[in-house]
Order: sequence, then C-alpha cells, then structure tokens
Amino acid sequence: MPVRKAAHAGSWYTDSGPNLSRQLDFWLNQADLIHGPARAIIAPHAGYQYCGACGGHAYRQISPVVVRRIFILGPSHHVRLSGCALSSAQKYETPLYDLTVDRQVNADLEMTGQFEWMDMDTDENEHSIEMHLPYIAKVMEDYKSQFTILPILIGSLSPDKEACYGRILSTYLADPQNLFIISSDFCHWGHRFRYTYYDRSFGNIHQSIEGLDRMGMDIIENLNPTEFTNYLKKYGNTICGRHPIGVLLQAVQEILRNDQTQNASFKFLKYAQSSQCRNMNDSSVSYASGALVFE
Repeated sequence: MPVRKAAHAGSWYTDSGPNLSRQLDFWLNQADLIHGPARAIIAPHAGYQYCGACGGHAYRQISPVVVRRIFILGPSHHVRLSGCALSSAQKYETPLYDLTVDRQVNADLEMTGQFEWMDMDTDENEHSIEMHLPYIAKVMEDYKSQFTILPILIGSLSPDKEACYGRILSTYLADPQNLFIISSDFCHWGHRFRYTYYDRSFGNIHQSIEGLDRMGMDIIENLNPTEFTNYLKKYGNTICGRHPIGVLLQAVQEILRNDQTQNASFKFLKYAQSSQCRNMNDSSVSYASGALVFE
C-alpha cells in the first residue's frame, strides 16, 4: 500500500504527536466559531511557527460531525503542471494518525480525462497539501475512521481551465458531507520573491502589503472569479494559491447558476504577516484564513 510520508514533520512542524496535538488544540481554542459550518476554507501552508495560529481560525469553522470527505487543493511549488494531479498514495502519514485517500473519487475524477497523477517524490517534496494534514487529523480525530481525503495538486491554470475544474468539482462542493480546503499563503514580498510593489499612500511597506492583500480578500469574499483574475493581472500579487482559489470561486459560481435557491457567503476571519516590512531589504509572507458557507 503506497504511503505518503510526513516529509516535513520535524522541520516545518513538530514530529511529536502529543506536542502537535496540544499545539493544534491551543490554536483552535484561540479561535471562535463565527462563520460555519464551513463547506470550504482558505488557510495558509507555511511553517506552523509562522502561520499555525492563523490557520486555526479557518479550521475552527469546520463541523466534523457532518464531514465525510475532504478535498485538499494545493498549489504546485516545485513541478510545473498545466492541469491538476491526483495522489497515487493510498494513505498519508501524520504524527497523529494516518489519513486514507478516497480511491473511488480519485477513479471518478480520472475518468473525466482532465487529471494526471503525481508521483510520490513530487508529492513528498510539496508542502502545500501536507501542512493541512495535521489540522485535518486533529479536527476529525473523533471521526478518524469515518472520512477520506482527496489531495489535488493544482498547476498553473488559465481562467478557462479554472472554470473547467470548477465545473467538475462543483458537484462535490454542493454535497454538505464534503469539505474543501484551499491551501494558500498571500503576498510574498521582498527581493527574494522578486516582488516589491509599494503604494506609499498606505504608509509603511507592511501596511501597503496588507492593503493589497485585503483588496484581493474583498474580491474573494464577493465570490467573483473574473474580478479576482483581473486583480492578479493588475497588481501581480504573489498569492501562491491563486489557482486553487480560482477553482473554488468557479465551483461556487457553477453551484449558484444551477440552483437559484442557494446562497453562498465567504468571510475572512484572520490576517497575519510573518514580519512587518519597513524597508526595501525586508521580506515577508502574508497569511489569511477564511470560510465559505452555503445558506
């Protein structure tokens, strides 16, 4: 049985199960349930010392009693993909317990002809999906034998491709027993990221970064995929999960087109930065957590 190792445990987050459990409990308890039960969340994927607390605000909105299948859409950082790739593993290790991949849905998605497979090396080198697995394991620990996961690695998609995958996945998003986790950090700012946009009208650099991020966050809350694409073209904001976010927005719009009785609401709950940039030699990464509900 192919098992995907917890390759970043012991570096990006602790490999001690008891310590990890306590840490995640603490962050979840710091957050309030104010926009749930979530059908989808956006949460960051950096090292937990930077973004673990921020992520807790999104995971707090999940109702584990209803969730039976969890889709994790993560951007590809190391391998160039023009589409989306499914996991070839059957289980994913975490320091808490192993998570089981839904092989039936994997097969159903493969039948669409729109998905490829990622090999184990690609999977284990990538962090965007793995960083969500401990949080999933923690939130679902009382139902550990009653749910499966669907890791999907998202490549560099055109708007038309985002719409294509959004249509395919909208069927699953429409099911209240399915949860979508969208893995994304927000602005990567500094010379090392080759991005130094600075609008001085905001004040300090870190305030300009926040203003830019919040502009994008407002568009996401409006659930408008075209406006989000235009925002990215205009400002070039280095949101690494922009394509998973685009797929989610397209899936929501597909659901709303097909069912006029549905009402969707997305709300961001927490924003943070790894550091506050004050001069052009500084750098930072931004994090945002939010939740989507259908009413």
